[in-house]
Amino acid sequence: MIRVRTVKESQLVERKKTTKKVSAPVAKVPTEPTEVDIPATEVTPDSIDLSVPEFSIPISATSDGEEMYLRRHTGVADAPEPTALLTDERLLDIKVKRLAPEGFWQEFVYAITFHTVHLGDSRRASARKAIDARIASPLVGDARFVPVLTRKGGVGKTTTTVLLGMALARIREDRVIAIDANPDRGTLADRIQRETRDTIRSVVAKAPAINSFSEFAKYVSHDVTRLHVLASDSDPLISQSFDEFDYNIVADITSRYYSIVLTDCGTGIVNSVMRPILQRADGLVIVSGGSVDEARLASETLTWLESNGHAELVANSIVVINTATQNTVLVKLDEIENHFRSRVRDVVRIPYDAHIAAGSVITWDKLSKLTRDSASLLAGLVAEGLPSTK
Repeated sequence: MIRVRTVKESQLVERKKTTKKVSAPVAKVPTEPTEVDIPATEVTPDSIDLSVPEFSIPISATSDGEEMYLRRHTGVADAPEPTALLTDERLLDIKVKRLAPEGFWQEFVYAITFHTVHLGDSRRASARKAIDARIASPLVGDARFVPVLTRKGGVGKTTTTVLLGMALARIREDRVIAIDANPDRGTLADRIQRETRDTIRSVVAKAPAINSFSEFAKYVSHDVTRLHVLASDSDPLISQSFDEFDYNIVADITSRYYSIVLTDCGTGIVNSVMRPILQRADGLVIVSGGSVDEARLASETLTWLESNGHAELVANSIVVINTATQNTVLVKLDEIENHFRSRVRDVVRIPYDAHIAAGSVITWDKLSKLTRDSASLLAGLVAEGLPSTK
C-alpha cells in the first residue's frame, strides 16, 4: 500500500531540515505534526538589526582650522560640530516664497494659473533689476572716491552729483555721501532738504572730536533715499580758504563711515583742492552740456587730465551729457556721444526734467521716469567701474 504525505507532514520535514538542533530524534513521521524545540540561536525577524549607522564626511576646513562636515543623516554627529554649522537653512523651517513676475502679461498668466506658471520678468523689469544689481555690488575695504567735475559752470554738475548720489544710496545697503568741495559758493546742500547749518568748515574745525558716525552725522543732511550731503560754506570769503589740507581732513573722516564718497568739484581744475581729489579718485564723472562749446570744454578737461598723469582715470570715466541746457535742439548729440565714447568707458544722457529745472529741492519720486532711469544707469556704470576691494 502506497502512503502519501500530507501537506502538514511535508512542512514538518522541511522545518526539521533547517533546524540545527532538536530535542530528540524522530524515528517515524506521524500523520499529525509533533512539537519540536527551536534552538535559541535561530534567527528571528525581531533579532535582525535594520538600522543604518549615522556618519559624517569631512569636506573642508575653515580658515580657523575648524573641520566642517557634510551631514548625511539627522541626529548627533560623530565628532564635535563647529558653530558654523548652525545655519539658518538647517535650523529654520521656512519656505521661501516665490516672487511674482513683473510685467503685465507675466503677472496675468501667473494669476490665472494660481501661481503655477511663472514666465519670468518682462525685458524692461529684467533690465531694471540688472542695473540695480550692478548698483548694489559689494565693496570691500576702504571708501571709494568719485569726483564729479567740469571746467564750465551751469552745465548741471551739482544736479548730476545729486542724481548719482540718490540712485546709489536708495539701492545700496552701505552709506553714500556727497561732499560740496566747490571753493566758490556751492549749492549742493540746497538740492535736498537741509537739516543743519553746519558746513564742511565745521567738520574741519571739530575734526579731533569726531570719533563716531553718530557724531559726524550731526554735520550732514540726508533725504529719503538715504543720501548724505555735506555742505560747503555759504560765505565765499570763508570758502576760499578751503584748501588741500582741509579736504584731506574731511576725506579721512568720511572714509571711516562711508563706502562711496562723491565730490562735487568747482570749475577750476587747477585749484589746489583738485590735487587730493584726483589722487584719491577711484572713478570719475565728467559733465558736459549739449552745446558745442560745452562739449569742447568737457573734451579739453579730459585732455588736461590725460596730460597730467590721469590717463587711466580718464579711460575708466563716465561722461554725462545734460541735454537740458540751451541750444541742444540744433546740436547733433549722437556725434557728441560718439566723440566721448572714443575716449571714456561710457556716456549717459540726462534728459530735461521740469522738476529739476525749478532749481529747488530734488525729490526722487517727483522726477520723470526717464530721468530716474538715466540716473540709475549712471549709478550702475559708476559702481561697476569701482574696484571691488581696496
